[in-house]
Amino acid sequence: MMPESPVTSHNEWDPLEEVVVGRLDGAVIPSSLPVVAYSVAPWAARLHGLAAGRRYPRILMERAQQELDRFVALLQSLGITVKRPDAVDHRRRFATPDWSSRGFCNTCPRDSMLVIGDEIIETPMAWPCRYFETHSYRGLLKDYFRRGARWTAAPKPQLTDELFEKDFRAPEAGEPLRYIVTEFEPVFDAADFVRAGRDLFVTRSNVTNRMGIEWLRRHLGPGYRIHEIESRCRTPMHIDTTLALLAPGKVLINPEYIDVDRLPDTLRSWDVLVAPEPNPIDERLLKLTSMCSKWLSMNVLMLDEKRVIVERHHTDMVRALKKWGFEPIPCDLLHYAPFGGSFHCATLDVRRRGTLESYFS
Repeated sequence: MMPESPVTSHNEWDPLEEVVVGRLDGAVIPSSLPVVAYSVAPWAARLHGLAAGRRYPRILMERAQQELDRFVALLQSLGITVKRPDAVDHRRRFATPDWSSRGFCNTCPRDSMLVIGDEIIETPMAWPCRYFETHSYRGLLKDYFRRGARWTAAPKPQLTDELFEKDFRAPEAGEPLRYIVTEFEPVFDAADFVRAGRDLFVTRSNVTNRMGIEWLRRHLGPGYRIHEIESRCRTPMHIDTTLALLAPGKVLINPEYIDVDRLPDTLRSWDVLVAPEPNPIDERLLKLTSMCSKWLSMNVLMLDEKRVIVERHHTDMVRALKKWGFEPIPCDLLHYAPFGGSFHCATLDVRRRGTLESYFS
């Protein structure tokens, strides 16, 4: 008889019981390939071109590590089990028959793994420097599998030139959206999806193509529905600064990236909460190195339908969440942005106490 799975998570808001939190050890600045450059802010892309494969500045690592340690301690103080990946030296070079690369980091488990119910899916990411990123989580994955979880890996992409548009140019304001990834093979990051029971919402991006979305749709089968969200972001990568599902009936949207009138019909019956303009953060080093947009203020972690961990510096978001009836828990993670994100990015919710439901008729 198969034991009850230690992995079970159906949405973004059921009470959180166990979570994987990323690790900063061994992180290096990612490569300057076009698929990286067109997925991040222009200033970060320029830094990658100059310093790819080198360690991040020590002052940035130290401040981010202090904040990460406090975040982990906060989760544990709230009774949540925290798991961590192995430390990896990402300066080590690796290769496939078609290309070679150094790594990046394992700070964002939300990107490389997708939890659907009792299944963990390793995703086929489009950045070559992230090709073996889930190896640092293999100890955890094997343990979860031995204890009853399902463990799947999407097809490993080749990441050859055919996957990327030659001479790609990011769209200017007013131009139609276009993406650097072609439909050569399925690729997607898990962070381009958010979950609401039997319904998932996704944005196409520079790391997630239609083939990747279709692969997941077929893999999950008729018991799930996947809805595409149109984003106006001109360097799209990951949905969690575009749209966040906070609780049944409540969705938080980025007014710069989303046209409320073009939301899928399934979401129009929900309360649409418009994110406030992010507070300006006057930290020069952070502005120069951050891979994320100013809308990282939306990158919150729901602990249940009321409690939410939010970046302390984004005071307008804290006030907005209180106004909407939530109980924000301010915490520092500002200096994690150069490594890929904030609270939602830095975590993978492995177990939430709840059942699979349909929240839409």
